[in-house]
Order: sequence, then C-alpha cells, then structure tokens
Amino acid sequence: MNVPTRLTDRKRSAILAAAAEQFRQHGYETASVDGIAALAQVSKRTVYNHFSSKEELFAATITQMFESSVGMLELGYRSDRSLREQLTELMRLKMRSLDDPDFIALARVAVGEAIHAPERALPVLCRLGEREEGVTAWIRAAQADGKLKPGDPAFAATLLQGQVKTFAFWPQIAMGAPRLGPEEQERVIEAAVSMFLSYFAAATG
Repeated sequence: MNVPTRLTDRKRSAILAAAAEQFRQHGYETASVDGIAALAQVSKRTVYNHFSSKEELFAATITQMFESSVGMLELGYRSDRSLREQLTELMRLKMRSLDDPDFIALARVAVGEAIHAPERALPVLCRLGEREEGVTAWIRAAQADGKLKPGDPAFAATLLQGQVKTFAFWPQIAMGAPRLGPEEQERVIEAAVSMFLSYFAAATG
C-alpha cells in the first residue's frame, strides 16, 4: 500500500481511517464528525475541508474499503498455467479479502445502510459494481485464449464469487456467523472452482 507523503494526503488518509473505525463501531447514524476528527487528530474544519458532509465521508470510506478488497484480486491470466490452479489462487485471494474482520464490520454497516437508507448507500454500491474486478478481467482473458466458453465475463465472475460469498460473507454479515476456518475455506474454494469449470471450461480448456 502506498503511504501518502504530502501533509494534506496524510490528513485525508487519517480521516478515512478514523471514519472507518467510527462507522464500524457506531454505525452511520451514531458516528459523529466530531468523533472522527478527534480520532484522526485533526480539527472538525479539516474534515470538512476534505469532505463536504458526513454522507460524502461515508461514501468515500465505503469506496476505499471495496477498492482495497478488489485490489487484492489483481492476478493476471497466464496461458501456461492450468485454469484450476489459477482460479484456486484467485478464490484464495478473494477468501482472504472477505476474512478480514474490519472489512466484515464495515461491510455490515454498508449493507445496513443500503436497507435502511438506500438513497444514501445504493448509489455508492452501484458505482462500485460497475468497476471491473480482477476476476472478471481474468475470465475475459481466459475466454480470449479459448480456455473458457464465450459469454458475459461479469456474469460468470458473479456466479463464481457468489458461491464463495454464500459461505464466507453473507452469513457473517447477516447472521453474525463465525469466519470460516482454513479447512472450511479450502473446501468451499475447491467446490466453487470445480462447479465453475464443469460449466464454463471450453472443451479444450
């Protein structure tokens, strides 16, 4: 991760980190700009110099969280490696990003806001959904190489990642289920990759 060097960038980074902590602990409604400023060790005015409102700060915090998760999945496609090997590595990276307790806590706040205040959270989540993820790019490259059947790569990526999230994201978000242990993670990954390949692998893949 790049460390900000300019003072203004360091302050923005500190504000975002403090906001993430406050939103995780207190939720959107209870978290205050005063509390965020105090935790970031900046003035309230400095917070508003970077973000015009708590709503904008919340959007920036959620965006940064999901972009960090997506950034972990930048594994380029390689034609000299088996599909199963590469997909397994991709899903391990995905599992690692979902296994972060701070990610889970903040994602719970984002999902809760999407339910209770959709006008605030849904536009942010929709914009994030439009960004290309590493899995989608990998699938597109594998299709171009003739190793996967042609079709909508975003659809295929959603199916693949959805199987992992069914066990390692939604139960933790919605029901407070414990995070999966290493053996459970590998079991989910192996099943998800096998099911994906059984449907999407080309005859020559």
